[in-house]
Amino acid sequence: MGKVAVGATVICAATICAAAALIVRHRMKSSGKWAKAMAILKEFEDKCSTPISKLRQVADAMTVEMHAGLASEGGSKLKMLISYVDNLPTGDEHGLFYALDLGGTNFRVLRVLLGGKEGRVLKQEFTEVSIPPNLMVSTSNELFDFIAAELAKFVATEGEDFHLSPGRQRELGFTFSFPVKQTSINSGNIITWSKGFSIADAVGQDVVSELTKAMERKGVDMRVAALVNDTIGTLAGEYDQALDNESLNPGDHIFEKIISGMYLGDIVRRVLLRMAEEAAFFGDTVPPKLRIPLVLRTPDMSAMHHDTSPDLRVVGTKMKDILGITNTSLKTRKVVVELCNIVASRGARLSAAGILGILKKLGKDTIKEGEKQKTVIAMDGGLYEHYTEFSKCLEGTLNELLGEEVAKNIDIIHANDGSGVGAALLAASHSQYPEVEES
Repeated sequence: MGKVAVGATVICAATICAAAALIVRHRMKSSGKWAKAMAILKEFEDKCSTPISKLRQVADAMTVEMHAGLASEGGSKLKMLISYVDNLPTGDEHGLFYALDLGGTNFRVLRVLLGGKEGRVLKQEFTEVSIPPNLMVSTSNELFDFIAAELAKFVATEGEDFHLSPGRQRELGFTFSFPVKQTSINSGNIITWSKGFSIADAVGQDVVSELTKAMERKGVDMRVAALVNDTIGTLAGEYDQALDNESLNPGDHIFEKIISGMYLGDIVRRVLLRMAEEAAFFGDTVPPKLRIPLVLRTPDMSAMHHDTSPDLRVVGTKMKDILGITNTSLKTRKVVVELCNIVASRGARLSAAGILGILKKLGKDTIKEGEKQKTVIAMDGGLYEHYTEFSKCLEGTLNELLGEEVAKNIDIIHANDGSGVGAALLAASHSQYPEVEES
C-alpha cells in the first residue's frame, strides 16, 4: 500500500509539474502576443500624433495653397473652383423651393417655404435616401434616374401647406459634393468622383444636365436654379496608404480619407487586422470579417468610442455582430476604445487645422482693432452631429489653435441641413421669377 501511495504521489507531482510548465509557457506566449499588439498600437498612436506645431503647419500650407489656387487655374494642390454664386439671398424671397443635397452614400431632398423678412423659413420637410452600393459604381443614367425617381416620390407628397404659385415651375437648388468645374450658376462638369463613387461615363459631363434629363425621364417638372459645390496631409504609414491604394480614387482626396466619416471606421478595422495577423490579438485564427473593407462603419466606431458601461458591453456587441469576434475580454475592449480615440482625435484635430487655414485666408484668425462682429462657423454632416467625441475634440483643438481671446470671437454652430437649406435659398435668389411675391 505504501509503495503504491508513494508511486501515486510521484506520478501526481510529475503531472502537476508538467501542467505548470505548460501554463507558464502559455502565459509567456500570451504575454508576448499582448506585448506585440500593444507595440502595434503604440506605433500607430505615435504616427497619428498631431502636436500643435504640426497643425499650424497644416493650416499655413492650406492658406498658401488657397492663395495659389485663386491666383491661377491649376496652380494649387487644393481644388479652388469658382462657385458662380454672384448674389446671395436678401431675405425678401417668398415661395416654395426644393433642394437636393448629394454628399455621399445618402442624399437628402428638401422643400422649403420662404416667407420673406417677416417669415423667413416658414416650413420645411425632408426625406433621406440611401444610395444602393451598386449604383455608386454604375452608369450616370442609372444613378440619376434613381435620384430623380426618389425626387418624384417626394414631390408627390407635397401637401396644401406648401403652396406653389399658379404658372410657376418648381425650382431646385442642387448641392453636389464632388469636384465640379462650374461654368455658370446652374451648370458644371464633373471632374472626378470620391467617397466611394466611380461612374466613368459621368466624368466630364454637366451634372445639372444629367439630373435634368433624368427628371424629364421620370416626369418631374423642375428646373435646377443653382448648383452648389461644397468641395473645397499627412499619412500615418501602413494603414492610410493602404486605404488610399485600395480606394476607387487612389492618390486623390487624401485629407478627406483621414478626417471623414466615410473612412474613419475602416482605419480602425485595418489596425485591428494587423494586430490580429501579427499578434494573434483575437486568437490563433484571424477573424474573416476583419478582412472586409468598410465593414466597420464610423457610426459603429462612434458607438464603441462612446461606450460608458462598466464592462464595455456595446464594444463587445459590436465586435460580435459586425466582425464575428466573440468572447472579447474587458482588456481587449479597452484597447478597441483607445484605438477609436486615436483615429477620431487625429481626424478631429486635422479638421480643426483645416478650419484654421480658412480663417487665416479670410483674415479672421486675429482680432482687428474696433472689430466687434463675430465669425460663425456652420458645421453640417452626421460626423459632427452624432460623433460627440469627434466634435468636442475639433472645437477644443480649434480654440487651442486660435488662443483664448480670438476663440471668444468665433462661434461654431451645428447647421442641420445647412447645405440643403442653403441650396434652396440660393435657388430662390437665382429664381427665374425675379419679382418678389406678395405674402
